[in-house]
Amino acid sequence: MAWKINAMKKFDLKVFAERLEELREEKNLTIVELGKEIGVSAMAISRWEREMRMPNIESLFLLAKFFKVSADYLCGLED
Repeated sequence: MAWKINAMKKFDLKVFAERLEELREEKNLTIVELGKEIGVSAMAISRWEREMRMPNIESLFLLAKFFKVSADYLCGLED
């Protein structure tokens, strides 16, 4: 099967930031609390939620596991 790169969905930083904040707020967690739960700094989470940075692959999988969602969902690749 031939794949066209321009037809594939890509990581969407805006969607990621919105979904991360929504999931965090659903659990009534502060940025600091979430950081402690997954072992990253509050500054990193703040930057992710403000669309300033993308998480590394390890952090992405930690978030997905913590929130019990797929990494694809977090990245905006699936609904």
